[in-house]
Amino acid sequence: MSKPTLSAAAVRQIKERYERLKTELVELGWISQGCLMRQPPNAWRLTRKVKARTVTVALSKEQAELYEQAIANHRRLEEVLRQMRELSEQVLLDSAPGVRKRPRQKHPKASLT
Repeated sequence: MSKPTLSAAAVRQIKERYERLKTELVELGWISQGCLMRQPPNAWRLTRKVKARTVTVALSKEQAELYEQAIANHRRLEEVLRQMRELSEQVLLDSAPGVRKRPRQKHPKASLT
């Protein structure tokens, strides 16, 4: 079996970072997927996917401002989740002993003649 590569101090640091990310998730406001487009004069359109179909909705300026923040929150959510997955994988793979890797078997090449 291979030895763990992360020290207890390193695992503790990763856990602290993970906890900060969890706190950041809790502080996010409304979330929404989609794309905002401004249509002159002072009209807004939200385009998003619903059940594999593209849906477009007309919005007021006030609604567009709310959606703009919700879309930014969604992007941040995805980034935080990506970082949490990365930290999780690092700890899960490197903090406990793993299996010993065997060297690859070398097979002789067969001649084509």
